[in-house]
Amino acid sequence: MRKVTVVSVALCAALALTACSSSDGKKDAEVSESRHVTQLPTASATADAKDAVKRQAIATYRAYWREMEKLYGDRSGKSAHLDQYAAAAALKNAQADSSRAHDRGRIYTGSVALTDQAVTEVKVTGKIPNATLSSCLDISKWQPVDAETKKPVSLPENRLTKYRILSIVEKYPEGWRVTSDEPQGKAC
Repeated sequence: MRKVTVVSVALCAALALTACSSSDGKKDAEVSESRHVTQLPTASATADAKDAVKRQAIATYRAYWREMEKLYGDRSGKSAHLDQYAAAAALKNAQADSSRAHDRGRIYTGSVALTDQAVTEVKVTGKIPNATLSSCLDISKWQPVDAETKKPVSLPENRLTKYRILSIVEKYPEGWRVTSDEPQGKAC
C-alpha cells in the first residue's frame, strides 16, 4: 500500500508539471512574462520618483515666493494667488502677516532671492507625499515702503536679510503646496 501511495504522489507531481508547460514553450514564456510584470518597483524607479518630488518641491517653493511678492506688494492682496501654492499654516501665516503690513500702510517692493536650495527629506509613500526643503532666503532687495508715499520704511540695522529657512511641501489633490515655512534664525 505504501508503494502505491508513493507512486501516486510521484505521478500527480509529474502530471502537474506537464500541465504547466507545453511542448512549444509558450506556457513557460507566459509564466515568465507575468512574473516580470508583477515585480516590485526597482531602486531606479524609486529614485526617479524621489527626483520628481524634489523638482516639484523646488518649483512649488519658487512659485510660492513669486506669489508672496505679489501678496505683500498689493495692498488689497487681490493680485496674488497664494492659495495655489500654499496651504495650512504657511497660507494662514502669510495672509495674516501681509494683512498686518497693509493695515499699517505698508507694501513691499523689490524681490526675494532663493539660493542654496536643497531637498533634505523626501517621502513618496504614505498618505501625503512630501518633501522638506532648506533654502537661503535673501530679502535684502525686498523692502517695505509706505503704501501712499512709496518712501522706504526704516528698519533695524542688525536685522537678518539672508537667513536659512526650512519648509515643507506636500502633495494635495489640487497639486503641491507649501504647508510650513519656518525661518531658522541663522544667517546664510
